[in-house]
Amino acid sequence: MVYTVPHYIAGQAFTETTNSGQELYNPAHGEIIGRVNFANAVICDKAVAAAKAAWPAWAETTPIKRMRILFKFRELLEKHQLDLAKIVTREHGKTLDDAKGSVARAIEVVEYHCGLMTQLQGTFTPNAASQIDCTTMRQSLGVCAGVSPFNFPVMVPVWMMIPAIACGNTFVLKPSELDPSAPIRLLELLSEAGLPAGVANCIQGDKSTVEQLLHHPDIAAFTAVASTPVAETIFTTATAQGKRAHTFGGAKNHAVVMPDADMDQAANAIVGAAYGSAGERCMALSVVVTVGEHTAENLLEKLVPLTKAMRISSGDTLGCDMGPLISRQHYQRVRNAIDQGESEGAKLLLDGRSFKHAEYPHGYFMGPSLFDHVTETMSIYQNEIFGPVLVVVRVANFEEALSLVNRHQYGNGTAIFTREGFYAREYAARVQVGMVGVNIPIPVPIASHPFGGWKRSSFGDTHMHGLESIHFYTKLKSITCKWPISSSNENAFTMPTHG
Repeated sequence: MVYTVPHYIAGQAFTETTNSGQELYNPAHGEIIGRVNFANAVICDKAVAAAKAAWPAWAETTPIKRMRILFKFRELLEKHQLDLAKIVTREHGKTLDDAKGSVARAIEVVEYHCGLMTQLQGTFTPNAASQIDCTTMRQSLGVCAGVSPFNFPVMVPVWMMIPAIACGNTFVLKPSELDPSAPIRLLELLSEAGLPAGVANCIQGDKSTVEQLLHHPDIAAFTAVASTPVAETIFTTATAQGKRAHTFGGAKNHAVVMPDADMDQAANAIVGAAYGSAGERCMALSVVVTVGEHTAENLLEKLVPLTKAMRISSGDTLGCDMGPLISRQHYQRVRNAIDQGESEGAKLLLDGRSFKHAEYPHGYFMGPSLFDHVTETMSIYQNEIFGPVLVVVRVANFEEALSLVNRHQYGNGTAIFTREGFYAREYAARVQVGMVGVNIPIPVPIASHPFGGWKRSSFGDTHMHGLESIHFYTKLKSITCKWPISSSNENAFTMPTHG
């Protein structure tokens, strides 16, 4: 049965037909399963107005009461983890295990912010000067908005919304139009947990909807995860409007493999990190940099058979390693990138374009592709492909590998595989990348450590997670107090000092 995905405003779901919208597809079957109608200016205004109306009371709600709602929300996420994962798999295509894992990472962020009593504590300096005390406090910003991507329709919205509302803000989410159902389920669970109406809202839409939110005068802060051009545009537009913003863009994550690495461990890690979720991750490993004359051959001897053995099917198939790509359009973009890499002279060891699923001939399936002898000037090295494509670049030594990674325009995540502590330490210290793994292929930190890249992988001076999110979603206020014993008629015309 074809369904319609609603908006969620002021604690209620509603479906309103507008002049724009699109069909939703099951990527494994290539069949229409639903429809989403995009919000127009009236609906955008309604969502922001609901958030604005809810903010004063929510900002005054004590942290302990907010914590209790988050604790309940965490319980509901655990209870409905499988249900949420099934929604993600149906509309995105990723395997059920991968979808469950992404929900688990969302739960970790909720757990972290259940401790917001300490996270929001200010500072106090008694008797900073004679009979004068100084206090610093953190206060909420107001209405915040976020644009989330298609690849993590549960995890990223939680990363955006939960820190914001934990800090006393209200929120308007615009999820991806390709898989919009899971975010609506999140809003329903937040309401069930006791979140007051209007504190969290969700509107469906496209680029024009984002523009409406970006220029709305009542939105104080904006966050987004998108491609680098989109992330940069959102950041510059939001900040030009006087809004606080941090946005997160594309990546080209390198794995440096040293000659002394455990090749079995490295190969297994790289295959999972490169091809998991069909490569549709901003933290996917998409470049392997092999150091030394024989390292590439030793690694490829392990890597090729592991890649060939991958099981590709509908994401809800038991034992499946990789599902389809998100859409027909994205399938074609990835295919074009492989075509271009081949035309530029890279050696195509494994060609995923030839894969056809016998049971689902209309699905957007693509097998894993593996290029060798890739050079720095090739498009498949320079550009984010966001698909199941891995490229191998050969270098002579560690310094050459480090220099190669540091020259790239993106700086999201990276990894080094080695048993040598010196190289691990040198790489972690000197690489110009925001997140580093040592023998860890996807170095996404736990919720108390910051998530975010450098260079053209992120825009703004704060990251996600931990205290970085607390700082982004609050503003500081310093209060200096004096309680004199008796009134004084003396006028003070000079700058106050501690003399």
